[in-house]
Amino acid sequence: MTSKKLVNSVAGCADDALAGLVACNPNLQLLQGHRVALRSDLDSLKGQVALLSGGGSGHEPAHAGFIGKGMLTGVIAGAVFTSPAVGSILAAIRAVAQAGTGTLGVSLASCSVPGSKPTFELSADEVELGLGIHGEAGVRRIKMATADKIVAIMLDHMTNSSNVSHVPVQSGSSVVLMVNNLGGLSFLELGIIADAAVRSLEGRGVKIARALVGTFMSALEMPGISLTLLLVDEPLLKLIDADTTASAWPNMAKVSVTGRTWIRAAPTEPLEAPDSTATGGTDSKQMVLVLERVCTTLLGLEEHLNALDRAAGDGDCGTTHSRAARAIQGWLKEGQPPASPAQLLSKLSLLLLEKMGGSSGALYGLFLTAAAQPLKAKTDLPAWSAAMDAGLEAMQKYGKAAPGDRTMLDSLWAAGQELQAWKSPGANLFQILTKAVKSAEAAAEATRNMEAGAGRASYISSARLDQPDPGAVAAAAILRAILEALQGQGA
Repeated sequence: MTSKKLVNSVAGCADDALAGLVACNPNLQLLQGHRVALRSDLDSLKGQVALLSGGGSGHEPAHAGFIGKGMLTGVIAGAVFTSPAVGSILAAIRAVAQAGTGTLGVSLASCSVPGSKPTFELSADEVELGLGIHGEAGVRRIKMATADKIVAIMLDHMTNSSNVSHVPVQSGSSVVLMVNNLGGLSFLELGIIADAAVRSLEGRGVKIARALVGTFMSALEMPGISLTLLLVDEPLLKLIDADTTASAWPNMAKVSVTGRTWIRAAPTEPLEAPDSTATGGTDSKQMVLVLERVCTTLLGLEEHLNALDRAAGDGDCGTTHSRAARAIQGWLKEGQPPASPAQLLSKLSLLLLEKMGGSSGALYGLFLTAAAQPLKAKTDLPAWSAAMDAGLEAMQKYGKAAPGDRTMLDSLWAAGQELQAWKSPGANLFQILTKAVKSAEAAAEATRNMEAGAGRASYISSARLDQPDPGAVAAAAILRAILEALQGQGA
């Protein structure tokens, strides 16, 4: 089956793409009657090389995207390395050729030429190792694995001296690393591959003098990457670092990757001493049981929440909440949480801000940070009601949502209204908390019929929103888990 492409016609797609490149780049011009892009300042380049690039469409931004860099191009991404400002282009070619370079690609699936079927077929659990940029068969097919494993396999093959085409990279070598997107890989995956490549090379004692990460030599929309290693010395690095007007050449830092301090220790906040005047506080063991119950609940709801979220977003609400649950579980394994409720909520807020991700992580972080403040002086029921009020106020202020907007605020707001009763003398903990949980669950169900006024769901037609909001469902489930955990302890 021919894949869908956003083109005007198959026959004219290359001309249209080249025209778009030149139309948006003042440094380029089209040579009339030819599929050739030239530098706009061609007339001023007396005796200089104006164009040393060539190739078919589908591999953009090579070749026209690198005009001005004095590109040395070929059938692999390793040929992208070159120099822009040398007395002799042939000298640069010779320097790169003699230095030692190698490239190996891997793809998760094929691409398809406009008007044609996919160039090859792969099983769901297979990846093609060593394939060409036109879909040529690779070295072998391997089973799908983690990014770390696949990068290790690639580097092992590239540096294996038993291979005739190996790159003589060994411990102590200095290289330029290129992580090249073959066209269809996400930025997320590209970053993961880059991280794996840097760690693997440095673990082998290889010094990475420069790193280029991006799309340099694509194969249409092929979801894969190629790794290129170029052995370098200081003279060759100067050629690579030379300035260029090439639009697709990355703004690469002219410093070594290896040896750079790239992790800064986060500032630490001193722990607050528990207030001796606080009353009604809960102990650490009780808090552990409550948190464990919440985590188990969220993990069990992962797929249900994801299914609800697919109607209005990217289907990751359950995954996001499960990530939070696992982060909390890992934290609990490290030791007992603070006995002070204010310290506990503050620590949880930092944990969720860092580990949960998504808008939910930010909103829960804000909620917990604000909720911790009223609990610094007292921890009786009125203080917990005030904590709920503070959290809701922060969530509305920074999240820009209001009750009735079809968000998790609906569940929390409904519960907060019931918890106002805790401020009355002689209020019953479980009676009021039970009413608050039931009110939250009813509010979550009511979001099924609401017009979304905030969040990602607000972009979706109300006709498609026939399920309750996943964030509201999750918030109600958290409150239910807290209630059941406390009831089980007879708190």
